[in-house]
Amino acid sequence: MLHTIRCLLLLLRLITILSVAAISAIGQDAAPAGSFPSSFPSVAQQRRPDDLPDPATIKLGTELVSLRVTVTDRSGRTIEGLKKESFKIYEDKVEQPVSFFSDEDTPVSVAIVFDTSGSMSGSKIVHAKEALARFIQTSHEQDEYFLISFGSRPQLLLDGVRDGQAVLDQFSNVRPEGHTALYDAVSLGIEKVSRGTCPKRAIMLISDGEDNHSRSSFDQVRRRLQESDIAIYTIEIGGSSPSPKSRAIGGIIMDKLAAISGGKSFWPGNAEKMDAAFEQIALELRRQYSVGYLPSNFAPDGKWHRIKVTVTAPDESPRLVVRSREGYYAVKNQDDHRGRTGTRN
Repeated sequence: MLHTIRCLLLLLRLITILSVAAISAIGQDAAPAGSFPSSFPSVAQQRRPDDLPDPATIKLGTELVSLRVTVTDRSGRTIEGLKKESFKIYEDKVEQPVSFFSDEDTPVSVAIVFDTSGSMSGSKIVHAKEALARFIQTSHEQDEYFLISFGSRPQLLLDGVRDGQAVLDQFSNVRPEGHTALYDAVSLGIEKVSRGTCPKRAIMLISDGEDNHSRSSFDQVRRRLQESDIAIYTIEIGGSSPSPKSRAIGGIIMDKLAAISGGKSFWPGNAEKMDAAFEQIALELRRQYSVGYLPSNFAPDGKWHRIKVTVTAPDESPRLVVRSREGYYAVKNQDDHRGRTGTRN
């Protein structure tokens, strides 16, 4: 009998020791008050595989090709109020569904690149400044400005400011001298605008002469433009002839830069026409359409793909002129060439 009692006491003692150890272990692993124990599955862990984001869908989003499209009538007047259904996009002659559309008036990151070489007389700079004041007055109040002058080399005078008056003040301080490094200046403009804070981007190139002092070549500048979604507007302030045969080689080059990018060339023959040209550029930038599509059969092979945008004119509308960039290179990684889509991630 005594032996039985001793066995029971030892058993009870053993149970007590084990219970205390178990309670201690639970106390160490317990979650704070008001939260779930760490052993509970999270909300994401409880979701079925079908509910999780599809990696292919996420990857597809980086292939969006976005375009800034300008629509005008034959006289250059911008056309507003068009709907998504009015636009058609063709890549390599194959129609692509429009997956993104916006006609919102948003600010633009714009580089004002102006020639200060020795061939630029003081009166030309004065007239350009007066026209630039009209541009700033007409532009979006949140526009971001980069100011670049160039003679024998480009010089960054203002880097991403939202003060139009500061642009005009700085513009007044330039002194014409040196040669003309136009390609280098445009390259710097592309670099700065590509890093701008606004998804809409443009360059205004103000010059009167051909390039004669750049390290960059025309082909290099063209390639950089084709990899971006930056529109170049060129203003030639040294001549007024509308015939390409009678223009200087530099003027023809500026025409090509504008055409590649979906911008436009202006050849104002006097101060009044220059004012009108700058005002038209400002209005075009504010009234641009943003459209985008996911290319069918996309392959990141680095090849060039040609783009054409068409617009169906509303009933009784005049014949329309549609401008956008000519195409894009199918790069492997959007972060390597953010300008391909015109977006920043």
